Amino acid sequence: MSRKTYAEAGVSLTAAEAVVERLRNAVESTGTQGFGAFAGLYPLDDAHFLAASTDGVGTKLIVARECGRLLDCGRDLAAHCINDVLTTGAKPLFLLDYVAANTIDLDEVSELVEGVAEVCREASCALLGGETAELPGIYRDRELDFAGTCVGIVGADDLIDGSKVKAGDVVIGWESAGVHANGFTLVRRVLVDEPYDGPDLLAPTTLYQSRVEELTARAEVHAFVHVTGGGILGNLERVLPEGLKTEIEWDAWSRPPVFDWLARHVPEAELRRVFNLGIGYCAILEPGDLVESDRVIGRIVART
Repeated sequence: MSRKTYAEAGVSLTAAEAVVERLRNAVESTGTQGFGAFAGLYPLDDAHFLAASTDGVGTKLIVARECGRLLDCGRDLAAHCINDVLTTGAKPLFLLDYVAANTIDLDEVSELVEGVAEVCREASCALLGGETAELPGIYRDRELDFAGTCVGIVGADDLIDGSKVKAGDVVIGWESAGVHANGFTLVRRVLVDEPYDGPDLLAPTTLYQSRVEELTARAEVHAFVHVTGGGILGNLERVLPEGLKTEIEWDAWSRPPVFDWLARHVPEAELRRVFNLGIGYCAILEPGDLVESDRVIGRIVART
């Protein structure tokens, strides 16, 4: 049985990183703050920032559509965008969505939007509306795409941007519901060789808002990290000041069964580069702010 990689399945994480760097100068020339982080920042006034993030559900839509699970993809979209905005300490304000397809199916669009609305209600985030586009010249028959943007607000004194992270800080991890919505191009390649129908394959992305709010109420959080494409280490790198790195204790938690299935086809190093492996969100804080229920999964150390 061949061992599979994300690049072999058609997605290059290296290319994605290169795109960010290639665009950095152009984007930052417009006055942007936070480019490359989970949410960009716009100074609303002297005391507040708007925080915004845009993302999509990706090729999970293909598998979910075949299984009649588009409602959960709506939840994926809203939770993913809101989780990104939460990393700054912001309160989510509103979300907009965008559906594009070869031919619009009203029932499918309704499922997607209803899923978004469920999470928005949970997060007290308004769903303002969005756009639906029928594009037969771009999408092939039965093709569908779904994306969204979330905007939140944070006081300048409450902003969390990773600048306070230092060597000696600890990383705590919060469990994922499964694969969430990243790495599905590779998942689909594995499904060709071995079926998998466990609930953690298509489980929607967890909304971490209540945990973020509980932690910020009791501790000084130096950074929040949403574990999306690029795995745990790759996403932690996005918030670390220069000269620091993370050492992860990979056996500090139990992985959901879906990752045991993937491990039969994908090398361990590739699993760590692509998937969340059961940790969907991280927080970085000082050891003195830990409580017994916090699951420590790593530490911040100086690069040598």
